[in-house]
Amino acid sequence: MVKKKKSFPETAAITEPIAVEETTSEKDVRANLEEIKTYDGVIGYILRNSTSAAIDLKDPTKIIDYAILSSSALEASEKLCELFDLGEAKNINVEGKDIKVLSLVIGENRISVFTEKNADCEKILRKLHSL
Repeated sequence: MVKKKKSFPETAAITEPIAVEETTSEKDVRANLEEIKTYDGVIGYILRNSTSAAIDLKDPTKIIDYAILSSSALEASEKLCELFDLGEAKNINVEGKDIKVLSLVIGENRISVFTEKNADCEKILRKLHSL
């Protein structure tokens, strides 16, 4: 049995400009992170996206520990936001006995900045959100 083809009325061409969200390039983020690394109390950072990762820490022996902490903090924040219907988290700040971790997502870049407890996280956030 042959099915009849349905014809659809022609649609008018869209003449209005379509808003396209610009993504922040990894190069811009990395440049800002290199500057942030020089701030007082900053231990280092991890920058990840779908294709690559960059890790810059003062103590390279703790790379795996920091990578697990970074990934776990970001995943936990996403699950908590979903569970409690909070929308999208702008950033998450985890404070431990000796260090703090500031994690956020900018475009497709997942960023974690590790600092000493007395570091100014607001200054770091302002720099990262200026992209």
